[in-house]
Amino acid sequence: MTMVTTRTVEYPADGLTMIGHLALPAGAGRRPAVLIGPEGPGLNDFQRRRADALAELGYVALAFDINGGRWFTDPQEMLARAMPLLADPDRMRGIGHAALDVLRAEPRTDPDRIAAIGYGTGGAIVLELGRDGVDLRAIGTVNALITGRPGEAARIRCPVWAGVGSEDPIMPAGQRDAFAAEMQAAGVDWRLVVYGGALHAFHHPPVDQAVLPGIGYHPQHAQRAWRDILDLLAECLPLTE
Repeated sequence: MTMVTTRTVEYPADGLTMIGHLALPAGAGRRPAVLIGPEGPGLNDFQRRRADALAELGYVALAFDINGGRWFTDPQEMLARAMPLLADPDRMRGIGHAALDVLRAEPRTDPDRIAAIGYGTGGAIVLELGRDGVDLRAIGTVNALITGRPGEAARIRCPVWAGVGSEDPIMPAGQRDAFAAEMQAAGVDWRLVVYGGALHAFHHPPVDQAVLPGIGYHPQHAQRAWRDILDLLAECLPLTE
């Protein structure tokens, strides 16, 4: 296993002090880098481990924060934070840009080779970075089929991969169609994978908390979605270039 170095990074965004998790691969040279956006409840050890796993492969990885260090266990409290955020592209972009600035400032990061992946709310944030014209090599999202303001998807400069569960009531078929239509009309290189039988947050292991209806873990599809993300990175952000 490659030796990985991790550290906590604090930075301001959205009027909060965000607490991200930075993972660095072995060595001293510049490496391609990946932003990782968490689900609505916030950044937890599961997403921190995703950053560590990417660092083991050789990427600089930053799992960014969206809730000022908080992990919401109350679904209503989480929705009260997430829903206004999801309705405000400029706030989402502010959170994304703040994290991106931290990642770019890391000396190990190759600033010309950065990709962004995200889950749920974090996925919506990285999509907004794309719609804001940020120079990313790839955008990968799971359960984040949020459409943007008219015409702004044309500013996306990289391939977009999106995964969603077929039985996700939060991202139903109509939303899938709207997202596909937005990407296609904008001329984006896009892919949408529908995981049969999966609910919302199918990628995230169960946590000890009350959850919203339509949430459910699907271990096989969770592994497949992670492999699909790794394939996207291998294609668009290769470790040797």
